Parts: sequence; structure tokens; C-alpha cells
Amino acid sequence: MIRQLNRNALRIGVIGLGYWGPNLVRVLDGLPECNVTALCDLDTNRLHEYCNKFPTAFGTTDVAKVLTQDAVDAVVIATPTKTHYELARQALSQGLHTFVEKPLATSSAECETLIEMADAQDLKLFVGHIFLHSAPVAKLKEMVLNDEFGEIYYMSSTRLNLGPVRHDVSALWDLAPHDISIMLDLMGSAPDSVNCSGLAYLKGSIHDVCTLNMHFENNRMGIVHVSWLDPHKKREMTVVGSKKMAIYNDLEPLEKIKVYDNGVAYENGASGTTGDTFADFQVSYRYGDMYCPRIIEVEPLKSELMDFVECIAQNKMPKTDGRNGLDVVRVIEAAEFSLLENLGDVDLAPLTRTNTQVPLPK
Repeated sequence: MIRQLNRNALRIGVIGLGYWGPNLVRVLDGLPECNVTALCDLDTNRLHEYCNKFPTAFGTTDVAKVLTQDAVDAVVIATPTKTHYELARQALSQGLHTFVEKPLATSSAECETLIEMADAQDLKLFVGHIFLHSAPVAKLKEMVLNDEFGEIYYMSSTRLNLGPVRHDVSALWDLAPHDISIMLDLMGSAPDSVNCSGLAYLKGSIHDVCTLNMHFENNRMGIVHVSWLDPHKKREMTVVGSKKMAIYNDLEPLEKIKVYDNGVAYENGASGTTGDTFADFQVSYRYGDMYCPRIIEVEPLKSELMDFVECIAQNKMPKTDGRNGLDVVRVIEAAEFSLLENLGDVDLAPLTRTNTQVPLPK
């Protein structure tokens, strides 16, 4: 059955029908507040396939036709990372609201340019940090704001799988933005410094395995481990606080978050002295209950795209706007600088648009 167009709905063009683009088109087509009016991809066979599935949209291999025809109010960009900046720049220059899949661009300078363009024209610049629109992450954020974890000590995440291997960017740029965006949101700030290590096995210039350490104020830390060479798919994050701890397993079908009322602390010994002997300090362990908070699941992609449409229709500020995208790119940019130059800790403060930008591996 062919869906009837809503003549008053937002008209959206989707650029890129590769790995993620078809999912974006599927969800957008199901939203009554918008119409998918244009599809663009360089692969003519793929383009023909999706034009047949969504016959109300015109198809083209020419991005300019999407951006300049009077049939589009906003665009969704789901193309290789290295093309994000130029496509978003062209879309904004044509006065179009713009959704860009993560990462927003390949440098903080590029992100700042896009932000300035969007602000100057009162356009919405939206970044596809999909997990910030997911119910489990919203629950973790609620727990942080309600002080259920107490003082946050650290967060750690693993995002592993066997493929898909990317040929244009490293695992750091491809996989880490998800967990970086979550940690920055839960921590409530960007890190002061980062360091990153990794190895490239399949192609010498592209790292397949990376471990990123982010150092936040108040002695807090975030650890992100990513790989596309692992035999076991894993999408897990641990939050450790002074009061409680939690494990968020995105692959768990029902009980995605498990909260542990556990803790550990040093206690003064009976002697009351301030020495360092066993008698003076003893470790106290607390083992409480484990429970799974109730989470009302909504498809994160649907929540994300609904937010994009609503922000345009109601002139609201997106949760994952250009500045949110800039924060994540600044972390990755500094991490890659540490990785490629073997520098150890890299402060984020010096990485401004006036400094030399760190390029992606060729």
C-alpha cells in the first residue's frame, strides 16, 4: 500500500542509502509529521531499489538536485564520515535544516563552521547520537541527577564485534562516538584530557582496536574500548559510584540495566591512629540487592527522528545539536592525536579551530 503524502508535513531528503540510510528512510516514512520526498545515492542499483519501495520520493545520484529543488525542507545525511562536513555545509548554505549521522565532521574546526552557519540562518543542525535518545540512557541520566549513584568514580564501556570493517575511518571514529556521547551526557561535562592507544592489523593506517581514557574533573574517569576484530558482539557500559553501581547491556532484550547496591570503602581501625597498617585501616565491602529498573522501550531511532522533526516544527533546541556533536568530535580529535603521535595525555583546551587540526588517517 502506497502511503499518501501529508501536504502540510515537513519534506525530507535522505542522502546515503548504504548501511544505515535505509533504516532512516523506513522510520521517517512512518512518521505522519514528515514526508520523504527525495532519495540520493551514488549506487544506481541501490537507488532504484529504494525508489521502488518508497515511490513518493524522487531518486537521484546528484546531491545538488536534492539540495536545490523546491521539494525538500530538511536533509538527513548518512554518508561516509569524510563527506559529512561538505554535504552539511552545502545543505546549510541552501537554507535546509540538517541532520548528520555521527560524527558531525572530522575536526572541531569543521564542526564550528557548521554551527556558525546554522546559527546565522536559524536552522536546526542535528547530530545522530542515537543513544542519547534511548530509554536506558535516559534512565541512567535520571539516576545520576537523582544522586542514586552518589559520587561517580568512573564509567567503562566495551563496543565489540567481528566487523563491519570500515575502510575510510578507524574504529575510534566509527564506534567510539556512541559511548563518548553517553559518558559526556552522564558526566555532565567534557573531559579535561584524554589518551588513546590502539593497533592497526588489517590496514596499516587504520586502527582496528582502540582504548580511550578520558579524565574528567573531580578525579573521575571514562574508559572506552572498541574493536571490529572481536569474535563476540558486546555493547556494555558500567557505571561505578560511591553509593551504587550499574551495568547497561544494550544487547539484553528485557533487563538492559542492572543496578547493584554494592560498594567498598576504607574504615578507621579500632586504634584510632592515622597510620597505614592493617589495624589502622580496613576495607569494608557492602553487598546489597540487585534490581532492574522498569524501562518503557521506544525505538531509539524513532525517538531521535521525531525529535529532529519536532525541533524544526516547534523551533526547539535539539538535545543532540551541533555543539553536542562538537564536544564528541573534540574528544575523538584529541584521542587520535594521542594515538597517532604516541603522546599520552592530551589536553582538550588547546584543540581549538585556531590550532592545527589533526587529520584522519589517509
